[in-house]
Amino acid sequence: MKHEKIETHAGLLVILTMIVISIGGLVEIVPLFYVKDTIEEVKVNGIETIHPYTPLQLAGRDIYQREGCYLCHSQMIRPFRDEKLRYGHYSLAAESQYDHPFQWGSKRTGPDLARVGHKYSNEWHVQHLTAPRSVVKESIMPDYPWLIKTDLKYNDIDEHMRALRKTGVPYSITEKEYEANVKRFGKDIADELDINKADDNLLKEAEDNNYDGIPGRVTEMDALVAYLQVLGTMVDFSKFEDGHFAKYR
Repeated sequence: MKHEKIETHAGLLVILTMIVISIGGLVEIVPLFYVKDTIEEVKVNGIETIHPYTPLQLAGRDIYQREGCYLCHSQMIRPFRDEKLRYGHYSLAAESQYDHPFQWGSKRTGPDLARVGHKYSNEWHVQHLTAPRSVVKESIMPDYPWLIKTDLKYNDIDEHMRALRKTGVPYSITEKEYEANVKRFGKDIADELDINKADDNLLKEAEDNNYDGIPGRVTEMDALVAYLQVLGTMVDFSKFEDGHFAKYR
């Protein structure tokens, strides 16, 4: 069939276009019915190492989104050699399973942050967020000096956790849910995921770690640095054989 005949008959062109789209859609959709799971199992000694954010980290994530950090920083390392050399192991689907919304992105005005956790000290993050060019001369990132001056408002953090719970994030309310989390994540993490203790857990984490370097206060800087420091730290790849996660791809 000549192209001219197809291109000069709108009806025929529409029909053939729909056929091509249908074939392409089936090729993408049908295999999904035979895939048992696309989320990697990440367990060490029977305990899941990837868990929901603590109340302080969750508050920090809200600030991260509020300030538009995702507009310049992605959180998804692609499975390419150059990405691995610069950022580390490619991102796992499991690492984003509790993100609502996820922060994958494709815009990289700044570096990918998927594995920025523990790469720099708390002090570095505080200085970098306050005055980026004081630590990275060529940075075009704006200053965020108000973060360390603004007390964190966390009176609704338990409501936020309840809302995420409805999406399937395993924050606990009942004793049964708490015990289930103990089996999945261990007691220490299960304690931090207890909605009934959200405020106390937030204050304790901020006090114990003093992310912003100002004892006796809980600032927005505390929360944002707590969030940044956990990114990419829940999977210890040294405990898994090379290629272990490739079977899920």
